[in-house]
Amino acid sequence: MDKLLKDLLVSDGVSGYEENAGKIMKEALSKVCDSVETDSFGNVMGKKGSGSKKIMIAAHMDEIGMVVKHINEKGFIYFIKVGGINDSILPGKTVRIINKKGGQITGIIGTKPPHLMSDEERKVPVKFENMFIDIGLSSREEVLKVAEVGDQIIFEPSAGVLNGDFYYGKAADNRISCYAMVKVMEALSRLNNLDAEIYACATAQEEVGLKGGKTSSFKINPDFALVIDTTVAGDMPGIEEKVSALKLGKGVAVTMIEASGRGTIVPQKVRKIMLEAAKENNIAHQIDIIDGGMTDGAIIYTNREGILTGILSIPTRYIHAPASVFNIKDVESAVDLAVKTIEKAVKEL
Repeated sequence: MDKLLKDLLVSDGVSGYEENAGKIMKEALSKVCDSVETDSFGNVMGKKGSGSKKIMIAAHMDEIGMVVKHINEKGFIYFIKVGGINDSILPGKTVRIINKKGGQITGIIGTKPPHLMSDEERKVPVKFENMFIDIGLSSREEVLKVAEVGDQIIFEPSAGVLNGDFYYGKAADNRISCYAMVKVMEALSRLNNLDAEIYACATAQEEVGLKGGKTSSFKINPDFALVIDTTVAGDMPGIEEKVSALKLGKGVAVTMIEASGRGTIVPQKVRKIMLEAAKENNIAHQIDIIDGGMTDGAIIYTNREGILTGILSIPTRYIHAPASVFNIKDVESAVDLAVKTIEKAVKEL
């Protein structure tokens, strides 16, 4: 596994706490951009080239997670969720609390065991409000020496090769797209005739309201924006093809509509550019129509007077879970199609 990809997957960066993931992105983009800055919101923005058009690439760098809410007298830690997390996946999971000094404290999410539940309690799914984190200390005073209210909590860092081209990792949503964006900038830096300023934006707080996409696109005001994100793969038990026909290893997904229209409805001329770029260059791709969920594209394309926006999504299994599975070939096709889409957009939009 590429070192940059692994570093991004295991880094901490819950929404609003993206500093460490941002440092990795800033260093990576500094190698392929003319300038890089971190704005007051926490977005990391690199700029490359010059020309008559302004092109923005966006990939959010925040991850779902938790934040310490309360520490009781016996040293158990209560938390809130940040981003969309299904309560059912939490019990028994290993987590890391990131303290103010950058230290990582290992904990286990605990609940009342089923052996001690009443019949009525067993019938009702346990809510996160009734869960707690055990870090092996027995008093509030002991815990306060290593953690405090407001500290971010991430799932146990993990990243690796599952088998062949199938990889896994924490925070695949959306660090694999951040990685892809760096690779896009590397490829674009080798082009000599691109009449455009290219901005690569690792956005903050997407998981809690698409916030960084709003502030960064307002500042840049691009002629065209291309969002790279993950999407739900359907090639797993329990999902019918009519719900999601996306498969790992079959190419990047060209997203046409999100959240049944509540999110981005990609303009027809942008769809045409992306699909023609894929076909003309024999890039493996799939079509994505999403009933639920949206990307930074939803806030970017409605910003200012409206910004032409396209979305490329990398199919991923188990999004918003402690670890996700993806195919590196799909990441590579996302890079290829992003480059060719940008080249075509500069000429035609």
